[in-house]
Amino acid sequence: MKTLAVVIAAGLLAAGTAHAGTAHAEPAPVAHTSAKFETYSATARAVTHDPAKVPVGARITVVGVPTIDGGTTVLLVLNGLLPNRAYGAHVHVKACGANPADSGPHFQHVEDPVQPSVDPAYANSRNEIWLDVHTDANGFAQSSSTVDWQFTERHAQSVVLHDEHTHTKPGEAGTAGPRLGCANVPF
Repeated sequence: MKTLAVVIAAGLLAAGTAHAGTAHAEPAPVAHTSAKFETYSATARAVTHDPAKVPVGARITVVGVPTIDGGTTVLLVLNGLLPNRAYGAHVHVKACGANPADSGPHFQHVEDPVQPSVDPAYANSRNEIWLDVHTDANGFAQSSSTVDWQFTERHAQSVVLHDEHTHTKPGEAGTAGPRLGCANVPF
């Protein structure tokens, strides 16, 4: 969790530095969620859509931090998932819901006019936030992603775990199999 503390401190420093005697725009807020996966309810902060692959009680922590240079760093920490397994993970447009598709598409800084987006010109790790992981023998994993943009008038609302790592080829770019779990994150 030392990494998490460093990311949070960097975000707070970035937010404080942005106002130090300059006329910069208001920085994006630090986003944070830490929750246990559970079956869907209107109050659930993290939902499992497939308890065999994202067990009830597994934990997720997500921190999104604006950087001094106008970017965003997102840290994902998972615990209690299946051991030695790949998962895809992306920031999505809508909040989690009862159905896996309720979280909407991936958040894209520059939106693809064709949806669902599978064009690598739009569905890529520079235009979206990809957080793919591979769990260790204890079901623990962490990843981070830094992009050179921040959430402004459009905001994302969740991080979704997928069944496999993210594909990059034309016609399948950004896809990562079924949605297994979702956590609400107020980006």
